[in-house]
Amino acid sequence: MIRAIPNINTARLTLRAMRPEDFDGFAALWASPITARHAAGGPMSRSKAWGVFLRITGHWHMTGFGEWAIEDRASRRVIGQAGFRFSVSELGEDFDAYPEASVLLLPEMQGQGLGAEALSAAHDWFDRVVTGPLVGRVRDTDPAGKVLAARMGYGRLRVVEDGAGQVLLLRRNSPPAG
Repeated sequence: MIRAIPNINTARLTLRAMRPEDFDGFAALWASPITARHAAGGPMSRSKAWGVFLRITGHWHMTGFGEWAIEDRASRRVIGQAGFRFSVSELGEDFDAYPEASVLLLPEMQGQGLGAEALSAAHDWFDRVVTGPLVGRVRDTDPAGKVLAARMGYGRLRVVEDGAGQVLLLRRNSPPAG
């Protein structure tokens, strides 16, 4: 099990461990109705965000993988999060038994290819270090998320309803060819 959280550098980003000083930005990310509508179905309170922040940090120590803070290399500002987690979502053995991939960016950072850059780097690391099938979910209202998931090699598993709308469950058995 990996106990140290690796840093991953891309052309524009650094994926790194969450730090205590990142929490205010993390809470703002999850409080944004624009950002959270696809991830959580709506904004998250600061207290709920704290629980998620701690879960992200602890996940690495329990499983050897997890989610990184996405830091913009030019400004050194944390602009989102990306990585993998066991979500224990009670969505069925075909979903919950596998790590779930996700990426989330501040609204002003979306549409620049940064999510794809972060998620691609995270998947490259996972495919070398952890390996195995992955799952993901995309809200029906998130066409960009569907395109990104397909680009990462995810295929349709099934559609579920979660109270905030329809969610497409996805699975990736191996990296996409080429």
